[in-house]
Parts: sequence; structure tokens; C-alpha cells
Amino acid sequence: MNTNRAPIRIGTRDSTLALWQAKQVQEGLSRNGVASTLVSIKSDGDLNLVTPLYEMGVEGIFTKALDAHLLSGNIDIAVHSMKDVPVGLARGIVKAAVLLRGSYKDVLLARTKEIWHKLNDGNPAEGVIATSSMRRKAQWLNRYPEHRIENLRGNIQTRLEKLDKGNWDGAIFAAAGLERLDIRYPFTIELDWMVPAPAQGAIMVVCRAAEEWVYEQCAALNDPDTDTCVQVERDFLKGLLGGCATPIGAHAYMAGQKLYFKGNILSADGSSRVDYEHTFDSTEAPVAGTIAVAAIREKGGLDILKEFKRKSGIRKATHILSTGQLEPAVIARAAA
Repeated sequence: MNTNRAPIRIGTRDSTLALWQAKQVQEGLSRNGVASTLVSIKSDGDLNLVTPLYEMGVEGIFTKALDAHLLSGNIDIAVHSMKDVPVGLARGIVKAAVLLRGSYKDVLLARTKEIWHKLNDGNPAEGVIATSSMRRKAQWLNRYPEHRIENLRGNIQTRLEKLDKGNWDGAIFAAAGLERLDIRYPFTIELDWMVPAPAQGAIMVVCRAAEEWVYEQCAALNDPDTDTCVQVERDFLKGLLGGCATPIGAHAYMAGQKLYFKGNILSADGSSRVDYEHTFDSTEAPVAGTIAVAAIREKGGLDILKEFKRKSGIRKATHILSTGQLEPAVIARAAA
């Protein structure tokens, strides 16, 4: 254990899942002889559990507070669910590592056994499904246009409690979160047909650009294949100027010397959809996302995105995608 330096301060949201993810980083650092300590921080997304995410109009709703504390020097690194991280990092912050990916899939948790059979056996004419994700909502309505979607916010435990007490037929969750917390819900349906959020199931570590030693310790935890694949997915997201509040899905994986990619964009109500699927050489990874964007645009995807943003009235992101800036007041509050 390196005793010549102060322990690395790991910033994390205070949910059970976020702490689990931060502890994976802590354990990885410890295996390499690096001491660390956890620092829990509330995010804006954790404080408002009522408003649907796509109505909050802020990219980086779950990462902004951690970024501010990082830039103010309160923590040395921050650990994020990578799908929550805007494609433009705040100025002065760099990606230090992407851990080995967990499951990228979405799952539906049906409230009762009867509902599980109904959803699993065919194409039910009616249904009420809960999710706060615009991507999940759009893809579900594309498959089940007669169903109704209702908002469901909160950490995993809160959402499970709301599902058990509610009147929904089911709710959609990320499989990785359930698996990491060893939650086994009795009536689960794996949604193999649903294209996940870019970087879903991946954990990202960021640090200040000037902290070379900290960067090097974290970089030792990086999984190259995961890093490559999620970068392709995020290049696709960036090329369509989308964020976590837009109905864009993407998934890439490596097999031998091949990189397999699938991506799509849908209208908010699921009535319009454009898909793209292609197999690349692994050497094409740096341009695969850009190629996929061009294909989606040519097939009408850009029109879907423009119409979605016009109808949804999404405000300009506080965490600006193009410049990667944080509002000075946000950093000042973190430093106080």
C-alpha cells in the first residue's frame, strides 16, 4: 500500500447502487496498492424524484454535482454510471477509466404472475408500464402502441416499492443494476428486442485533467474492449446531438476482430423509428459511430430528432454538450 500519498477521495452519489459501483473502483485501487476513501454527494436527479427526466431539461442531471465537487477539489475522482454522463465532459475533467461492462440489457418486472404470463406469451392489447426513460417509453410504445406509460423515478429500491404498491402491469429496469445489488424479482422478462442506452451497464471514472498520478492509478482499471465499445455508442449519441433525455439507443460489442453495432432513434410516441445495424472491422472503431450517424441521418433520423426536441420543448442543457462547461455558480456552491 502506497503510504506516501493521501488516500484518493472517490466521489459518488449516495444510492446503494452508486456506492456499490464506487466500491468496485475502491477495491481495484486497493489491489494495486492505492488507498482511497468514499465521499457521498447528493445529485440534482436524486433530490427531485417526481419530474420525469426528459422534462427536467438538464444533461448531466446525475453527474453535475460530482463534477462541481471534483473541479472544486473536494474529491479526486468521481464514479458514474456511464449512461448518465454527457458526451461532452466538463472542461478540466477527463475520462480516467471504464470498468468491465455489466449487462447492457433492459428487463421488465411484471407485478404479478398473471401479468407476467400475459406480457410473455403474446401481444397484449392493453397495459400500463412505468419508466422515466424516454428511450424505453418510445421503444415500448413502438412495440405496444395501445399501452400507456407512466412516470417512475427513484433509486432501485424505491422503484421496486412503488411497483409492488402500484397499479402498473410492470416497470422497466436496467438489468445491470438489479444484478449488481443481487435483486431477483420473481416475474422478470428480458427485453432482448430493446436497444439499450449508449454505455448502459458501464461504469466510468473521471478525474481532473491536471492530476497525472491519480489518472495513472485509475487508468490501470480500464477495460479496453468495454472502453472501445462504449465510445462507439457515445460517438453515435454525440453525432445525433442527443442526451439521456432523447429516445436514442445504441449497442456495440467486440467478437474477435469484428465490432458489431446496432443503433436507433424513435419519436417520443414510438410511431416513427429509424434503425441501423452493421458489422465493422475492429480497426474501424474510431469512425464506426460517425458512420452510423450518417446512415441514420440519411434514413430520416435527423428529422425525428428535430421533431422530438420541438414537441418536447427541452430547455438548453445546463451541462452544455458542445463546450463541456459547468455554470460557475455550481462550482462555487461545491467549493463552499
